[in-house]
Amino acid sequence: MKLSGFFKRGPFFCAAMWFWSGVYGETTQTLMLSGAGNDDAVIWRFRVSGGRKGGIWSDIAVPSNWEMQGFGTYRYWRDWTDPPAPDSVGLYRHWFMVPESWRSKKVDIVFGGSMTDTEVKVNGIIAGPEHRGGFYEFRYDISGLLGYGRQNQIEVRVRKFSADASINRAERKADFWLFGGIFRPVWLEAFPAQHIERVAIDARHTGEFSADVFTGGVTTAGRVSCRIFEMDGRPAGQCFSLSIDSTGDQEKTTLRAKIDGARPWSAEFPNQYRARIRLEEKGGVLHEVAVPFGFRTVETRPHDGLYVNGTRVLLKGVNRHSFWPSSGRTTSRKISAADAALMKDMNMNAVRCSHYPPDAHFLDAADSLGLYVIDELTGWQAAYDTGPGRKLVRELVLRDANHPSVILWANGNEGGFNTDLAGEYAEWDRQGRTVIHPWLNFNGFNTGHYEAYDCCPGVFFHGSDIIMPTEFLHGLYDGGGGAGLEDWWNLMIRHPLAAGGFLWALLDEGIVRDDRNGAIDTDGNHGPDGVLGPYREKEGSFFAVKKIWSPVAFELDGLDRLPPSFAGALRVENRYDFTDLNKVRFVWKLVDFPSPVSGNIGCSVATEGVAFSPDVPPHGADSLHISLPSGWREHDALSVSATDPHGREIASWAWMIPGPETAAARILKIGPGKAACETTGGLFVLKAAGTEIEIDTATGLLVRAVHHGREFPLKNGPRPVQGGAGAVKVRHYSKGSNEAVEAKYDGVMRSVRWQLAPDGWLRLDYAYAMPGHSTADYLGVTFDYAEEGVTGMRWLGRGPYRVWKNRMKGADFGVWHKKYNNAVTALKRE
Repeated sequence: MKLSGFFKRGPFFCAAMWFWSGVYGETTQTLMLSGAGNDDAVIWRFRVSGGRKGGIWSDIAVPSNWEMQGFGTYRYWRDWTDPPAPDSVGLYRHWFMVPESWRSKKVDIVFGGSMTDTEVKVNGIIAGPEHRGGFYEFRYDISGLLGYGRQNQIEVRVRKFSADASINRAERKADFWLFGGIFRPVWLEAFPAQHIERVAIDARHTGEFSADVFTGGVTTAGRVSCRIFEMDGRPAGQCFSLSIDSTGDQEKTTLRAKIDGARPWSAEFPNQYRARIRLEEKGGVLHEVAVPFGFRTVETRPHDGLYVNGTRVLLKGVNRHSFWPSSGRTTSRKISAADAALMKDMNMNAVRCSHYPPDAHFLDAADSLGLYVIDELTGWQAAYDTGPGRKLVRELVLRDANHPSVILWANGNEGGFNTDLAGEYAEWDRQGRTVIHPWLNFNGFNTGHYEAYDCCPGVFFHGSDIIMPTEFLHGLYDGGGGAGLEDWWNLMIRHPLAAGGFLWALLDEGIVRDDRNGAIDTDGNHGPDGVLGPYREKEGSFFAVKKIWSPVAFELDGLDRLPPSFAGALRVENRYDFTDLNKVRFVWKLVDFPSPVSGNIGCSVATEGVAFSPDVPPHGADSLHISLPSGWREHDALSVSATDPHGREIASWAWMIPGPETAAARILKIGPGKAACETTGGLFVLKAAGTEIEIDTATGLLVRAVHHGREFPLKNGPRPVQGGAGAVKVRHYSKGSNEAVEAKYDGVMRSVRWQLAPDGWLRLDYAYAMPGHSTADYLGVTFDYAEEGVTGMRWLGRGPYRVWKNRMKGADFGVWHKKYNNAVTALKRE
């Protein structure tokens, strides 16, 4: 029987307040057979068919990927079958006790994920059909196979490659490391004989709540009841219920209510609640479950946009794999929370869980911190057949449907689509979320990957469908990510059909190789695509993304220096979707910088204060006023930082106050002394305070620089760089004053002037003049400097990382120091 409808006061209204004030029903009991993650794994017995430690029974940590535990072989996608993997089968054994009190219960064994085909035996008896599909949670009812009050044995056979060809194509022939083993937790769940099987919730931002409650084993139960609570335990509404009949298992009762004053869930305000649902019979509670959820509405409005809680949103997202260098796909709740926090630190509000469903605890983190999630069925560039695909869609949706963070389903990736499965999601999804096909224009979303800037005639930025690239700005060796993002994002902000996009990717996927003395292997350039390093090291793009995606934007952000007319007012734009700027805290500081040659870094704060936060609604603009003290122009820089309503730093900004000439004179403190210039053997030689500089009279290039007997390896410059253009011709070179020499050139570089100050500082001034009306992609100068001589650098300027011509954001003024860093991830962690 199936009942639905709004609750009514009467026999089945929860009038008995004792029901919610101290008398609790039996909850689902859990017994872990493995650890919960890579930080608390449990030892099982294990044997792998080949490769390292092949054919030998030994111990292994569960959960884990066996390759990362010293077994089998390391394989990336390109060598998935050639030659065949010798570690094709792993055998597991484990012994465990089951309480005597569970004898009358229904007991399921649950696998969070196992790669790839998994057969389970309990006490020598097969628990059910072999499970195929490596990234999905599955379970068996093993009530009749257990010995209660005594020791039991579980045996698991895991095949690294599936017997189903379509599963291999979808999961194994993919651009990532191919692992084997039980890589997510294993546990038992014990339910009362009459129990709640599962709950599917749809809670709208208006406070409307509905839940399908599926029950099993019902014989005497009379009703299903529900009450909503805040996460701290305070009730958020009255109890509501419906009666049921005892006509068999898998009954569905639909409960509905309206919760007044419900606070909506969004990425900016991730308000969560808990529904406590009970299966009752006269005189008692049979079973109780508590389901966290959020009041949240998601809509796709074709030819318009993506809406959350009635507001059009722009997704600032990144692609993420479940990955850790020393444990492969096995992560932990701590890693998930840290990854979600790093995304929030970059002002991201979204994540695509490419190319498979994530760990459940990552979705918990997304729910609590506030991230919009695209949850994806595996299928890198080939699809599951319909038969196995239907089963895996069901497993995907049933596990994840109640998470408010999940706003879209992705039915595979880049051609790994079986369109026959697109309608299957609605079969299991109470909320009816939109299904997309990343890379295609489908269901109103143009999700094209790696399109050209301002693409394309008739489509994308020039079409009529919602624009949401699910991959763009590939981050190989930190060469993408933040690079080019500002131009893209300015297009997105202005475009009425933009729904945002997802960078590729969050982190470099490098594994620790025990056969290479712990070196990190990214399989060449296949794995190092991240904004972050493999251990979540922050690279240059981290800071660029953080600044570009800041929901607080200042009009002066593109300037290095405050304009002379500045008197304390900063024009500020609110790029939030739900937050007024009066909830943001602004702190300003006047700072002074040490000399870079002093060995000190950072800055000293002369004075600071809190600026009054103006009332600026989402997508509005106004002025932030700073009460600057008298004499503020005597300091080096003004910095401003913004903190969101939850205490997380949004971003910081810094502007120099004096011009470069004034700042250089103050910091370098050029002192008195005597400099001399002489000509000898085709060289101009400048000498002062123990410094000797040699300049080639024929080329104008630096030949040699010596300071108190120590020769610097900088030489053979300045040579012009003009989009790859070659040398220029010296027209004239002359000695100026005693301490200066000057060259005139034909071509792009017009002049060079070397000047040695009396205290030994060398100054270089050079000028460009493009011939005629010609243009160049870029202009600059270069010197020779042996890379092996570079140990680090200290400088006054923007930092803490380098800027590129297409990645100027994310660097603030200061005195910075950094060690030499090779952007290619291939070394052991320090």
